[in-house]
Amino acid sequence: MHVLDLLQSDNLGLTLLWGEQSLLGQEVSGVTATDLEDPGRFLGPGELVLSGLVWWRPGASAAARTDRFVAALADAGARALLAGEETHGGVPEELVAACRAHRMPLVAVPAQTSFRAVTEAVYLRQWGDLSRRPTRHFALPENVRGELSRLLEGGAGPAELLDRACAHLGRLPCYLLTASGRTVARTPSAPAIPARRAASAAKGGVSLGVESESSPYDAWLLHVPDADAAPPRVLHEIAEVFAQYRDGLARREAARRAAAGDLLALVAADAEPDLLGAALQAAGLPAGGPYRVLTATDGDALAEALGHLEGARWAAGPGGAVLYEGPADGGAPDAPDGAADAAGAATARLADRLRAVWPLLRACAEPGTDLRLGVGARTASAEGLRASLCQANFALTAADAEIAVRGVEQLDTLAELLSGVPPEVRGVFGSRTLGPLGDGMLRETLEVFLANNCSWTRTAEALHLHVNTVHYRIERVEALTGRDLSRLDHKLDLYAALRC
Repeated sequence: MHVLDLLQSDNLGLTLLWGEQSLLGQEVSGVTATDLEDPGRFLGPGELVLSGLVWWRPGASAAARTDRFVAALADAGARALLAGEETHGGVPEELVAACRAHRMPLVAVPAQTSFRAVTEAVYLRQWGDLSRRPTRHFALPENVRGELSRLLEGGAGPAELLDRACAHLGRLPCYLLTASGRTVARTPSAPAIPARRAASAAKGGVSLGVESESSPYDAWLLHVPDADAAPPRVLHEIAEVFAQYRDGLARREAARRAAAGDLLALVAADAEPDLLGAALQAAGLPAGGPYRVLTATDGDALAEALGHLEGARWAAGPGGAVLYEGPADGGAPDAPDGAADAAGAATARLADRLRAVWPLLRACAEPGTDLRLGVGARTASAEGLRASLCQANFALTAADAEIAVRGVEQLDTLAELLSGVPPEVRGVFGSRTLGPLGDGMLRETLEVFLANNCSWTRTAEALHLHVNTVHYRIERVEALTGRDLSRLDHKLDLYAALRC
C-alpha cells in the first residue's frame, strides 16, 4: 500500500500538493487521525497522518506552529500528511512550505471526503494484500462482531469489550490508553504499565486513535506493542467498536458533569445540608463523607488527573471536583480532632499523586496553556465542603509554573501563604506599604536589615556601610512608612509587603 494508490482512487478526490515520486512510493503501515499540535508520540513509522488542521490558526506564530507540527511527523517517520480542507476552506500556504522543507508529502482532502473513507480505503487495500496469506484471520469473525454489538447494547464496560474483541487472537497484549497515559482497559495477557511509559507507548508497535469527541487529555488510543501480532484491519474494526462505546459514554459523562456542576454551585452558595446531600447523591457520591474539593484552571485536565487515581470516586464539573475519600475507596477515615498532622499528610499524599500526573497532562496541552490545580482540606461531612472549596481556590491561586499542584495544608510559610492572595491584592498592599520608599537604597536597606534579624552590625557589613548610616536609613524608613521596627507586628507588615 503506497500513497500513490490513494491518489489514483477516483472516489476520494485527493489532490497532491507536494511530494516527490520516490517518497510517494514508500510502503504505508497504517493511518492515524490527529489534531494535536505535537502528535509525534502517537505516531508509528510508516503511517499516514490525517489532520483536520483544527490546531492551525492564522497569525504571527502560524509558521512556527506549522513547522513544529510537520517536524514531529518527519521525526516519527510518517509517510505523508493528508490535510482536510473543510476547517479553513483549503490548505494553508505555511503548511505547504513546511512539508516541502521537511520533505513530507502533502495531500489535500476535500470537504466532501470523510476521514473515515480515507481510512477505510487504506485498510481495505492492506487487507486485500494480507488476505493472500490464508493462514491468518484479517477481519473480526462474524460471531465476534455480533457478540460485541450485543455487549455494547447491554452496557458492557471497556475491559469486557476489549477482552472479547481480542479473544480470538490468542494471548494478545492489547491496551486502551488515554493521551495522558491512563490505562482505560487491557487484555488479561497485557502487563500493567505506568502512566509515564504508557504516554509514550505509541512510539512502538501499532496504535490506532479512537474517533470521538474528547479533550486533548483523554483521547483514546488502541495500542498493541507487537506490530505483527494482529492484522491492521482487525485493530481498525476494534477501534470502531470503541468509537461507538465512547459515543454512548459521552452522553453519560455530560449528565454526570452537569450534576457535578450543580453540586459545586450549591457548595459555593453555602446551601443547606439537605440540598447538598441530594446533590451529592445526584452526582454519584455517598451522602456521608469524608470529602475534599479540588479546583483547576482546566476542568478537562482535572477530570483526567482524577481518572489516574485508581479506585477513586469523584464528581467533576467545569473547573472543580468533589472527591469522596471514604474507607471503601482505599482512603482513611477523616482524621479525628487533634490529628491535624495526619490530615495534612493525607493532603500531601494526594497532592503528590496528582503532581506526578500533571507533566503528562501538560504534554497533551497546547503550548502556553495555563494548567494549575488547588487541593482543599479534607472535611468529614457535607457541611465542610464550602470551606474546602475556598481552600482549594486559595491553593489554586498559590500554584505557579514551578509547583503547579498545591495543597492548602502545604502552605506552611508566610511566603507560601501570601502567594495564595490574588496578585491584584498583593500589588496594592505592597505598593501602599512600601511606595514611599521607592525602589532605591532605602528599600534595599530595609530588605537586608530584616533578612539579618534587624542586626545593625550585620546589615552594615552586608551593605558595606557604617553602622550610623544604617541607623539613619532605617529611621527614614520608619518615618516614611509609619512603622516602628522595634515592634514585631510592624516588622511583619514590612516583611510581608516586601514578599508581595
